[in-house]
Amino acid sequence: MSDRIVISEFMDTPAVEKLRARFDVDYRPSLVDDAAALRASLAEARGWIVRNRTQVRGDALAAAGRLRVVGRLGVGLDNIDVPACDARGIAVIPATGANAESVAEYVIATAMILLRGAAYLSTPAMAAGRWPRQMLSKGRDLSGKTLGLVGFGGIGQLTARKAVAMGMRVVAHDPMVGPDSPAWREGTARPRTLDGLLAESDVVSLHVPLTAQTRDLLNAERLGRMKRGAILINSARGGVVNEAALAAALQEGQLGAAAIDVFDVEPLAAGSPLAGAPNLLLTPHIAGVTVESNERVSAFIAERVAAALA
Repeated sequence: MSDRIVISEFMDTPAVEKLRARFDVDYRPSLVDDAAALRASLAEARGWIVRNRTQVRGDALAAAGRLRVVGRLGVGLDNIDVPACDARGIAVIPATGANAESVAEYVIATAMILLRGAAYLSTPAMAAGRWPRQMLSKGRDLSGKTLGLVGFGGIGQLTARKAVAMGMRVVAHDPMVGPDSPAWREGTARPRTLDGLLAESDVVSLHVPLTAQTRDLLNAERLGRMKRGAILINSARGGVVNEAALAAALQEGQLGAAAIDVFDVEPLAAGSPLAGAPNLLLTPHIAGVTVESNERVSAFIAERVAAALA
C-alpha cells in the first residue's frame, strides 16, 4: 500500500493530482474544522500538508504516529510544534520564497489605497448620486514617502525593491541581519533602530515571525512613537500588533490608516476591538494567496513532500 498524505486545507488541484498519482491522498480542505475526522485520517499518514489554520500539535500530532513529513503551504511555522516534530524526526518543510511576490505586491497595493484615503469607499456614495470629490481630494502620493520595513528577510527585501521602483525611500530594522550583510549592500534600504524607523516612516510594514520577542511588538507605546497620520500594514503574523492598541490609535487619529491581514485569533471573532475602527482595511490572511502563488506554493510543497517520502 502506498504512503498516505493528508491535506487538511486547500491546495492547488494539479499539485494534489500529482501527489495522487503516487500516494494515497486524503484531500479535504474542510478537514481542519473536523478534529475527530482529522485525527482518524492521520492515524496512517506519513505526510501531512497544511496551511496556517491547521494546528500541528497536541492530540492531532499525537494521532499521527507514523508521520515523517509536514509540508506547510506558506512560510510561518507558529501553527506547528516544531520542537515536537524534531524530537520525533519529522521533517517540517515551509514554502520559503514561493509567495514572496504576492506579499510584496499586497504591501504596495494597500499602501497606495490607504495613502489615497481609501478612495474605493466612494463607490457607494457615487452610486447613490453623490459626488464626494472634495472629501477624497486629500489623498497622498506613494512616491516620495518613506517606507519602514520591520523585518528585512526575503519578503522585506523584495518589498523594498518594488517600493524603490515606485519612488519610495526605504528604511529597515532587523536585528537578525548583520551590518555587513549583502542585504544592506544592495542599497535599497538603510538600517535603522526600531524606534528610529517608527518615527521616520510614513508607511510601516511588518515582516517578522510571531515569537516571544515579537508578540505585541507594536503595543500602545510603540504605536504612539509612529509619525502622526502614518499607515501600518501587517501581513506578517497576528499577535505582533496589539489589536486593542491599534484600534485606539486609529480612533484617536494617531495613525492615519491600517491594513491588517493577520490576527491574534483567526478567523477574526465578532466583537473584536478592531470592529468599527476607522480607516481600517481588513483582509482574511490572503496577502500571500493569489492564483499564481497558490500554484507556486502547492507545486513546491508537493515536490518536497514527495521527495521526503521517496
